[in-house]
Amino acid sequence: MLALAIAACSLDYGERDPAERDAPDIVMENVEYVRVRSAEIQARFFAERAERFESRQIMELRQFSFEQFDGRGDASAFGSAGRATVELDTMDIFMSDGVRLEVESEEIAIETAELTWRDEPQTLTGGSEEGVHITRDDGTSFTGVGFRAYARQRDWEFSGEVQGTYVHESSDEDGEGGTD
Repeated sequence: MLALAIAACSLDYGERDPAERDAPDIVMENVEYVRVRSAEIQARFFAERAERFESRQIMELRQFSFEQFDGRGDASAFGSAGRATVELDTMDIFMSDGVRLEVESEEIAIETAELTWRDEPQTLTGGSEEGVHITRDDGTSFTGVGFRAYARQRDWEFSGEVQGTYVHESSDEDGEGGTD
């Protein structure tokens, strides 16, 4: 009977004060997180410090870096940021404090102050007023404002001013390559 009475009791600890709500539920240092699907590594994340906030369903990361893997197990993309916030329910990521991404398959590097990754539509967006600098292995180098990339379509655009050099490889009638 006593066990039944104890099981039926609930304890009310009261409201958490605002300072406690703003404190992380978990703090980890020198974190490595590996995302695996069907026994294959999809991505690997590293952070110098990670703070998880259960009530807000976010994880805040400092000195964040990642590797994304293709279906063959090779790293296909790399990235880093001074800070990142991950929304745990959507896996959307806001990166800031110096962001750099490299995509091996596209031979492209992206650098900017801040970027947002939206996992469901698979889009990457720069700040509306932030310049995004893009370089390619072929010598292309330019900076633009209003950056948006659509990963599924492998398409990207700028809504504002763009400056720089775009290298376009073409071949002439003799079969020799050239640069436009």
